[in-house]
Amino acid sequence: MALILGIESSCDETAAALVTSDRVIRAHRLAGQEAAHRPYGGVVPEIAARAHVEILVPLVEAALADAGVTLAQVDAVAATAGPGLIGGVMVGLVTGKALAHAAGKPLIAVNHLEGHALSPRLSDPDLEFPYLLLLVSGGHCQLLLVEGVNTYRRLATTIDDAAGEAFDKTAKILGLGFPGGPAVERAALLGDAKAVPLPRPLLGSSEPHFSFAGLKSAVVRAQDSGKYRVEDIAASFQQAVVDCLIDRTRRQLVGLDGVSALVVAGGVAANQAVRGSLVTLATAHGLRFVAPPLWLCTDNAAMIGWAGAERFAAGLTDPLDVAARPRWPLDPSAETVRGAGVKA
Repeated sequence: MALILGIESSCDETAAALVTSDRVIRAHRLAGQEAAHRPYGGVVPEIAARAHVEILVPLVEAALADAGVTLAQVDAVAATAGPGLIGGVMVGLVTGKALAHAAGKPLIAVNHLEGHALSPRLSDPDLEFPYLLLLVSGGHCQLLLVEGVNTYRRLATTIDDAAGEAFDKTAKILGLGFPGGPAVERAALLGDAKAVPLPRPLLGSSEPHFSFAGLKSAVVRAQDSGKYRVEDIAASFQQAVVDCLIDRTRRQLVGLDGVSALVVAGGVAANQAVRGSLVTLATAHGLRFVAPPLWLCTDNAAMIGWAGAERFAAGLTDPLDVAARPRWPLDPSAETVRGAGVKA
């Protein structure tokens, strides 16, 4: 049984965790930055990086103490090496390098997206490869065939904005506060999802990808019109996102044989409307539906520790000169798509 120290700092969450290869989370410490970023309505990279510098080492020390172990008892150090806000990524990765070097332990540079992609296997030991993954977060919206550790085939991605980014921008447009995703979801519970006629970009298209920029622009127009309640715009927006996610996922499921489950991961996977619709879709196709617990959907160090454990078991470690990366596709062989999809 391996014990992995996981470090996460790719955006505005600073986290450290101790995770074992038999799926036990021995400790998890997380420090959010909501108060620091709330006045700006979004994450400010420089503020985020400074906060990571201040809190990461104390968090690691606290996590080790919670687990009742020393750094010398850890088998490897796993740190997010990208993609993400490069300042924050560098803080976490450099800290991981220093700890690994000081303790003489292997370093595992984890792709943040792989952390999300493998997180359902941390919470569900019965989830086997391959599975179809809807990875939906603030920076990414992709459909991936997860064939194994370090083996991913991208089937679809966003050509512009990610779904989570659209949620955050909608919250800002509507004045709902930060963080945006949960704020929109709360407002939507009080609204009518049929009240505002919003578009469903690429719905029914033969193109496999996602698009949310036009939907975000439609929210601006609806708000500026003064014709609709904020709650109704939020509910209609959320339903439009759900419709697009389900349509694009259903398209991939047609003719896709041999997958063990339909899986969702990433911050938007915490949205209950998204989850409920995906459950229905999976059932219709005779598939298990798997999603991590809500706290494992958002950024955390347990998923980085678990991805590190999976990579460690596969003999995948990294040199201490491995570079931090603001962009890092899970499937580097995937064809470039039109628009901004190259970032995926």
